[in-house]
Amino acid sequence: MTKRDNSEDFRTLFLKDIPLLDVRAPVEFNKGAFPCATNIPLLDDEQRHVIGTRYKEQGQDAAIALGWQLATPAIQAQRIADWTHYVQQYPEGYLYCFRGGLRSNLSKKLIAEAGIDYPLITGGYKAMRRFLIDELDANSLALRQPESPLVLIAGRTGSGKTRLIQRIARSFDLEGFANHRGSAFGRQLKPQPAQIDFENTLSIAVLKLRDAHPQSPLFTEDEGHMIGSVTLPLELQATMQQAPLAVLETPLEERIDIALEEYVLSARPEYIQAYGEELGSEKFREQILGNLNRIRKRLGGDRHKSLTAIFSAALSEFENTGNADSFRPGIEVLLSNYYDPMYDYQQSRRDGREIFRGNKDEIVAWTRSYTPT
Repeated sequence: MTKRDNSEDFRTLFLKDIPLLDVRAPVEFNKGAFPCATNIPLLDDEQRHVIGTRYKEQGQDAAIALGWQLATPAIQAQRIADWTHYVQQYPEGYLYCFRGGLRSNLSKKLIAEAGIDYPLITGGYKAMRRFLIDELDANSLALRQPESPLVLIAGRTGSGKTRLIQRIARSFDLEGFANHRGSAFGRQLKPQPAQIDFENTLSIAVLKLRDAHPQSPLFTEDEGHMIGSVTLPLELQATMQQAPLAVLETPLEERIDIALEEYVLSARPEYIQAYGEELGSEKFREQILGNLNRIRKRLGGDRHKSLTAIFSAALSEFENTGNADSFRPGIEVLLSNYYDPMYDYQQSRRDGREIFRGNKDEIVAWTRSYTPT
């Protein structure tokens, strides 16, 4: 393998999706990592804990000595085998630990003993994470400029904004990164990412778009400050709060169709696949009725009771016959009497920000020719 220098060119690493070997402990990796990183730790969680304690109490030399004591020949052989397999798969990659110090250098040394020279990321995870935070802040500020703004795709709940985003060039999908559809019914079977993972993925996506289109507007869906359990970074929030709006117009019947497809017809099979027919049906029912309970106060007691009855009956019919049409009346009530009034109130506070309005095809065509003035 050709010898390569260590790198601190974080921009190139992320723009080119360079493979990254993360040798931090699993608990660290699970709190936050990068999309192209693979975790093959030098230390497991327990080893990291006891060595960290020894470091605090007796210093680095004592911690290193304990590390070698815990790293039995069998453990070292397994680590080297795992790392060697990774390096052979990704010879263009780099390895890192938290700060680019002790653990990454020890890992590099062990890999070198197997006859492989594998370079490090200077500064490690901490430096790369700092780069992504600063880069997203800088790009968020740049997207406030009139000549290359961030444009929000707005529209009523169920209008198909996420589907539209996926058709627009120079766009990024916040709900996709958050693994959540944004509404009270937006939670999906797959858990949401950790906050740090969400921010890292978002920053890399915007970095790539700005690098490829530095003088062009970008597009994303109109969102609140939170998408499920994850929070939008503050500078991006500030940019979105003043961004121009392109409003998607979708007839109510089509919005009902979209909601039925996304929240019922596509969702239930995922539960069945994950849990089996009986348990999957039960969990899907809990999901639908639980979502209603979460907005009970806002719905009001009578409306909540009525919708619970509608959806309970619809769930039973869907389970027994496969016919989902009984969901339509409840979906219509939620859209017309719950979500639409909230949307109308929000829009009333955004005078002067709308720059285009149209259906999905009209907006896609407009984004291709839109030139800010």
